[in-house]
Amino acid sequence: MTRKTRQDKPRATMRAAEIVREYGPFPGAGSVAGVTHDGQRVWAATGAALIAFDPASGETTRTLDVGCDAGTAFDGKHLYQIAEARIDKIDPASGKVVASIPAPGHGSDSGLAWAEGSLWVGQYRDRKVHQIDPKTGAVLRSIESNRFVTGVTWVDGELWHATWEGDESELRRIDPHSGAVLERLAMPQGTNVSGLESDGADLFYCGAGSSAKVRAVRRPKGARS
Repeated sequence: MTRKTRQDKPRATMRAAEIVREYGPFPGAGSVAGVTHDGQRVWAATGAALIAFDPASGETTRTLDVGCDAGTAFDGKHLYQIAEARIDKIDPASGKVVASIPAPGHGSDSGLAWAEGSLWVGQYRDRKVHQIDPKTGAVLRSIESNRFVTGVTWVDGELWHATWEGDESELRRIDPHSGAVLERLAMPQGTNVSGLESDGADLFYCGAGSSAKVRAVRRPKGARS
């Protein structure tokens, strides 16, 4: 049975997000939705292709011609990609889809992350983050937000998600059990976040929607346990 938790009214102090670098716009990309990091490269979902680039040089190193209109994740071996109402499991070496499961939002899904042996899926207008079984797509539990949810990521046991409403976006660290907001990073006005991923250390990578860019945002030191 799915267990739901409600996110309390945010009490955490908001601080300004520190953007340290921009990548793109990428040639041929109308937008960037999902982003993920495979330990070396950043992958960006551009609708018709997944583009991998070197975060040090910004150089594009791979392009996979797969459907990719929302969140992206990496489990250490395979990429996972939301494509319309499904989530594809992709071999990054060949670009082949090796398995697919239904997406919980049936086409209204946004962010995607891998953590603790599960996939974590953002649902934009439903304002939820779902933990799902990566083999079946079954929803294991749901966390409710009070903002539209875009990107989702985990780092050092912390669950973060991005929000985008109007021309305002935030990165929010939330309690993965209660959904309570613990920290808020405000992006500059008009600088929106469509996807979110941590590099496992000092940076978040943020998809930037129709600008077809990816922005690197510094992860606050105060967020670390």
